[in-house]
Amino acid sequence: MNRTILFARLLSLFALAAGVAAAASSSSNAAPTGLAAKHWTADNGNGTYSNPLFYEEFEDPDVIRVGDDYYLASTTMHMNPAVMLMHSKDLVNWELAGYCADRLDLGPTYRLEGGNIYGKGIWAPCIRYHDGMFYVFCNVNGAGLMVYRSKTISGPWERNQLPGKHDLSVLFDDDGKVYVISGGNAPYPIDELNPDLRSFKTDAPKRTLPEGMGEGHHLYKINGKYVDISCQPGGAVDQFVAVADSIDGPWKVTKMVTSESLGVPNGTPAAAQGNNRGLWLHQGGMVDTPSGEWWSIIMSDHGSAGRMVSLVPITWDDGFPLIGLPGNLRRAPNTWVKPNTGVSQPPKPAFVHDDNFNGGKLSIEWQWNHVPDDTKWSLTEKPGALRLHSLPAASFYNARNSLAQRPPAPESTMTVELDTTGLAIGDVAGLGLLCTPYAGVAVVKTAEGVSLQMFQGSAGGARGGGGRGGRGGGRSAPAAVAPADAQVAPPVAVAAPAAAAPAAPAIAAVGTPVANPPAHVWLRVHCNFDTDRAEFSWSTDGKTFTQVGSTWTIPGFQLTTFQGVRPALFNFNTTGQPGGYADFDNYTVEEPRARGIEREIPVGKTIILANGANGNVLVADLQTDLLVSTELLDESTALKERAAHFQVLDLGLGRVALKAANGKLVSVGPEKTTLRELGTAKPGDAESFQWVNLMRGDTMLMSLTNHRYLAAPPDKSGLPTATALGASPARKSGAEFKWKVAD
Repeated sequence: MNRTILFARLLSLFALAAGVAAAASSSSNAAPTGLAAKHWTADNGNGTYSNPLFYEEFEDPDVIRVGDDYYLASTTMHMNPAVMLMHSKDLVNWELAGYCADRLDLGPTYRLEGGNIYGKGIWAPCIRYHDGMFYVFCNVNGAGLMVYRSKTISGPWERNQLPGKHDLSVLFDDDGKVYVISGGNAPYPIDELNPDLRSFKTDAPKRTLPEGMGEGHHLYKINGKYVDISCQPGGAVDQFVAVADSIDGPWKVTKMVTSESLGVPNGTPAAAQGNNRGLWLHQGGMVDTPSGEWWSIIMSDHGSAGRMVSLVPITWDDGFPLIGLPGNLRRAPNTWVKPNTGVSQPPKPAFVHDDNFNGGKLSIEWQWNHVPDDTKWSLTEKPGALRLHSLPAASFYNARNSLAQRPPAPESTMTVELDTTGLAIGDVAGLGLLCTPYAGVAVVKTAEGVSLQMFQGSAGGARGGGGRGGRGGGRSAPAAVAPADAQVAPPVAVAAPAAAAPAAPAIAAVGTPVANPPAHVWLRVHCNFDTDRAEFSWSTDGKTFTQVGSTWTIPGFQLTTFQGVRPALFNFNTTGQPGGYADFDNYTVEEPRARGIEREIPVGKTIILANGANGNVLVADLQTDLLVSTELLDESTALKERAAHFQVLDLGLGRVALKAANGKLVSVGPEKTTLRELGTAKPGDAESFQWVNLMRGDTMLMSLTNHRYLAAPPDKSGLPTATALGASPARKSGAEFKWKVAD
C-alpha cells in the first residue's frame, strides 16, 4: 500500500480517537461526578489537577493565604460588580466569594452616558490581609487608586481613594511601614502609605527598583528577604523576580519563568503552525502552604476566550523563587500533583453559569456591562424571569443594562428563552457576543413588523473611546472622580430626552432575517475557541435549533475592551427613546468538553502512541530493548509482533508505567529510553511518567527523573529521550502524542 496513504490514514485514525469535540467520557482514575462532570474543574479527582485553573477569563491574579484559607482577586475592567474575589481551601477547587464593589460609578462614562470605559476601570488588584482586616488595592485607570477594606471576604467593603498607581503591590512590613511598588517602566517607585492607608507619606525616602523588571508587581517579605515579581508588558513575555536584603536594595534580578506557553498558541489554536511561539505565562502572585510548599497563580493569554490563570509549583533556587520543578526550572507542568494544603475535598467547578432567575436575585456569576440603570431591570415584575426595559442606544456595543458572563472554553453553548411580547417599536432584544467586533442574534421590532436576525458590528477607536454612536473613534473625556473618602455612588438613571430624536435605522441583518417569529423563542450561541467560530441559532420549542445568519469568526484578544468575548443578554431601542421590555428565562451553559477524552488516562488499556509531529509511532525494539519512534506500516513486523502496543499501568496520582508486549517497562535513561525487566520490583522514577493531558486531544509523558517530557524526533525516525522542556503550541515538537486503544 502507498506509504503516503497509510500515513494519512494513521493520522486520520488518531484524530478520530482524540475526539476533540467528543462528549465527556469518564476518567479511569475516580473521575469527578455531578456538577464537576459537566463543568470545567481543574481537579482531576485522582490527586492531581490540570491547568487552566478556570477554563474562562480571569485576569491579573493576586493570591494570599490567611491561616488555611486562600483568597484570590482579579481584574474586572468596566464590568459591574467590580473586583472578583475567590476562596479556596486547597488552591485547586475555588468558589466565587463576591466582589469589592456592587457598582463602580465614578462618572457618566462608567454608565455608558456620552462615552464608555471599555478596557479601563479596575486593573490589577492587590489583595492583602493585615491585623484582622482584608484589603484590596486596585487602580481604576484614569481615575485613581481604590483602597477597599473589610473584616470578611464577603464584605461589606469600605472604600477610600488615592492618587493612581499603575499595577501596584502593597507590603505591610514587620516594623509597621506600608510599602507600595508600582509602575510599568524603570525606575519603579517604592512609596510609603500612612498606617491608615488614606494618604501617602510625603517625607518618606525616595526608593526605586532598578531596570530589568516590568509591570504587574507582587511585593513580599519572605524569611527576611524582600521579593518583587513582575513581567514585561505583552503576551509572549517572561516573568522576572527581584530579591534584596533591604527595601533600599541592592536588588538581584533573574527570570522566574521563561517562554512557558503550556501549549497555548498566539492565534487560533486549530490553525497553529510549527513555528508558533505561543502566549507565555506572565503576571501573577505567589503563596505558601502550611506544609512549606510555594505555588504561583499566574496569567496567560488564551486568545478570543480571554486571559486565564494557571496554578504552577515554585522551587527555590539560590535564593530565588522560580516557577517549575527540579530538573526543569522556569517551565511549568500543565498537570501536576495537588498542593499539600492539609485539606482534601472532592472536585468542584468554580463556576456554574446556569440561571433560571427564580431565586429573587441574579446569579453571582453575572456582571453588567458598565453601571446599569437599576430602575430598568427587574426580577419581580415577572417572577421567575429577568425583565430588561430598553434604553436608547445606537448599537449593542453601547446598550446599557446588558448582562454578561464569561464563556467557558474550549467549547460552550449558551441558550436562553426570550419572550418578546413587551417589545416596542425600535427595540432590539437578544443574545450577543460582546467585544469588538461584536455579533449577536436578536428579535427586532420596527414599524414594518418583527423579525429575528443575526447582526454584527464594530466599535472603532481607542480603549475607553467612542460615544453613543457605537463607532466613534475619539477617547472619552476624563471621568469625574469621587472624593477620596466617598463610597461608591449609587447608579443614576438615564433621563429620557425632552424630545424624540430622529429614528435610527434598524440594525443591519446578516443573512436572511426570519420574518414574524413567535413571541416566545429560544436563542443560542455555540462557541468553539479552538477554531474561533461561533454559530447563532434559534428555536420555537427549545429542542430543535436552526442556525441564523452565517458562522462568525470570534475576534482574537483585543485591547479595546481588553477582554475576551462575553455572552450578553440585552434590550435596547434605536429610536432615541426608551422602549418596551423583554423577558429572559432559563439561561444555560453547556460545556461538552469539560471532561472529554483530553482528560482521560487509559489505565489498564493497551494503546498505541503516535507522534503529533509526523505520525510516527512509539515502538519497543524487542531485539535491542530500545524505545524507538518509527513509521508504522500495515505490513510491518513491529505491528505483527505487537511492538507498538503498550499497556498503561496505574501508579497512582495520575502516574503511569508503559508495559511493552514482552512484559518489560519503558525506562528513561540520560541518553536513551530502554525496556527494562523489573520482575516483582515496583517501578521507580525511571519507569514512572506523569500523564499530562493537553486539550485538543494531545498527551505528554513527564518523566519523574527530571520533570521533562518524553520526546521523539519530530521530522524523522529515531530514539525518544526525556529532554523536552514543555509543550509546543502547534503540538508538533515531538513531545506531544495522540493515543488510541490497540485493536
